[in-house]
Amino acid sequence: MSEMKKGILFALLAYLFWGSFPLFWKMLTHVPSSEILAARIIWAFVFTALFIVLRGQGKVLWQDTKKLWQNQRAFWQLGAASVFISANWFTYIWAVNNGEIVQTSLGYYINPILSIIFGVIFFKEKLSPVQKIATGIAFMAVALLAIYYRELPWIALILALSFGIYGVLKKKIHLDATRGLVIETFFIVPVALGFYAYLFVQDKAVFLHHDVKTDVLLMLGGILTAIPLILFAAGAQRIPLYTIGFIQYVSPTITLLLGIFLYKEPFSSVQFAAFALVWFAIILFLSSLYLDSRKRRAH
Repeated sequence: MSEMKKGILFALLAYLFWGSFPLFWKMLTHVPSSEILAARIIWAFVFTALFIVLRGQGKVLWQDTKKLWQNQRAFWQLGAASVFISANWFTYIWAVNNGEIVQTSLGYYINPILSIIFGVIFFKEKLSPVQKIATGIAFMAVALLAIYYRELPWIALILALSFGIYGVLKKKIHLDATRGLVIETFFIVPVALGFYAYLFVQDKAVFLHHDVKTDVLLMLGGILTAIPLILFAAGAQRIPLYTIGFIQYVSPTITLLLGIFLYKEPFSSVQFAAFALVWFAIILFLSSLYLDSRKRRAH
């Protein structure tokens, strides 16, 4: 198998994992979202750190941490990034377990377009005319939902904004995805441990107080956080950026289908119209990226 095909396979598997996450979180509906998040942070840190040590990369991880500490701005940027990714995780878990899977998929459909806007604002990147049109259409979709339901699609916007800001904070920090996850979760692990201590003192913890299946699932949440990141890192090293641009929409598509067909969430004609606008914007957006990449290769 060629490196390109391996890269596509790894990236596809990563996005299949991410898109299928509702299947996993739905098994923990009896656990408060805040405790699921705390467990996810703690066990993601434990299992990813263990994975790195077993691969003999402990020294490299320590070197990465020292380099970050020497660059205080990058160090605290990564700390801020850990807060935003935690907010993203919490919102996603809460939404899945409160019947809002369809809206989570909308958040991840519009996130790449929002990331482009952040690139313009923070890094002075320029939009092509087609990308400007795509951005406008995506905003029309959000406006349509807001007008019809008389409120903004907050879950979708929080997911897109938190992940977009997370991307901005990490853009200039070059870290291996797996080692980066260890350092990111390290920032927030003390908060998660403190929260768990509070739960145990108040006798409100579900972990170790319900059944073995729940305990195993809460621990598995950490492993399942790390696996797609490792797969994505392996894929991203082997394939062009525009290919990832196409593949990334596998995840929200799977999530949307799960929400509509498996969990029977309502999907009105207005929602369909809004999603259709977003899909059209994505087609324009991806076409623009593809054509730009071809032009660059031609030169």
